[in-house]
Formats: sequence, structure tokens, C-alpha cells
Amino acid sequence: MMTFQRLCVFCGARTGHRPVFAEVAAQLGRTLAERDIELVYGGGNIGLMGVVADACMAAGGRAIGVIPRALLDWEVGHHGLTRLEVVDSMHTRKARMAELADGFIALPGGLGTLEELFEVLTWAQLGFHRKPIGLLDVEDYYAPLLQMLSGSVEAGFMKPENAALLLRAPQVDALLQVLGDYRPAPAERRIRDEKQL
Repeated sequence: MMTFQRLCVFCGARTGHRPVFAEVAAQLGRTLAERDIELVYGGGNIGLMGVVADACMAAGGRAIGVIPRALLDWEVGHHGLTRLEVVDSMHTRKARMAELADGFIALPGGLGTLEELFEVLTWAQLGFHRKPIGLLDVEDYYAPLLQMLSGSVEAGFMKPENAALLLRAPQVDALLQVLGDYRPAPAERRIRDEKQL
């Protein structure tokens, strides 16, 4: 089973309308601390970002935030972390979080969360990294996304093994188990159109 020193969590700068989103975010933060896994995340202290970081730190864990200077005030940079890294851009933020982490978890979130998730998925598809990527699919929040990926496979725009790069579980412990059991397949760096073979 794979062991993790650090996991990157993508999540919303809002808490959403259902209390369960924040409850699960807090559970994830506590669980990472209990398992001695450092949290890497976007560095804000609002929304689910703040919830997961506060819970991790309150449970005696370690949290590293990475935030662009332009968002330091907007997302209210969290100054109660183990370390807050202020970077020059969103691109640098994502690259730095990916560099620090041994794997990725997406909690519910909006456009920023989806954009971060799809970037690391694309990098995995291209063989740029072999780290596990998982959805903490609270109350089937990501069901429409999974349906879309399935439709993309059926329409011939994605290979099944690329869609399978996105792991999923509805509870924290189950997702950490799935991530730990992940064994990456050999990656192909070239995207081929089967009609051209």
C-alpha cells in the first residue's frame, strides 16, 4: 500500500449550502493530522479551504498553503498554518502544490476546484506524474462529472484508462484506502486517434 507524506486538497473558497460539505472537510483535515499526513492546499482561510486547514491544525497536524499574491487578500490568506507560501501566479500555485504532494483529493468546489482537478488529471494522462487523484464525493456531488467523463469515453474522446485515473469514494477513510491502493499503469505520452492507426 502506498504511504503519503503529503496530500494536496482542492476545495472551494465557499462552504456550499449543505452543512455536510464542511463536516466532511473538517473530518478530512482531522484524519490527515491523525495519520501524520501533511495537508497541501490553496492557502485561504475561507470556505472549505479554511475548514480543512483549521481542522488539520487543531488536531495537531501540519498544513502548507500556497496562494498567489493577487489572491492573498481576496481569499484571505491563512496565517495560522505551518507554512504559507506566496507565489506570483495561479500557474505557479498549481505547479508548486503538485510538486509538494504525493497525491490529490478534490472536495466539493466550484470552477477553481474543477480547474485544478482537471489540470492534474491531464498531467497524469500525459505521464507527467503518477500520483493518485481522488474525489471525496460527498453525497454524490461529483456524479454529473463522472457521467460526463463516461460520456466522453463513449463518444471516443477519452480512453477508459484515462477516465479511470480519477478515483472516487464517498467517505474519508474509504478514499484514503483507494488512494493508497492505487497502482499507476504505464503511461503513454502520445495521444493517438485510433482511426489513424
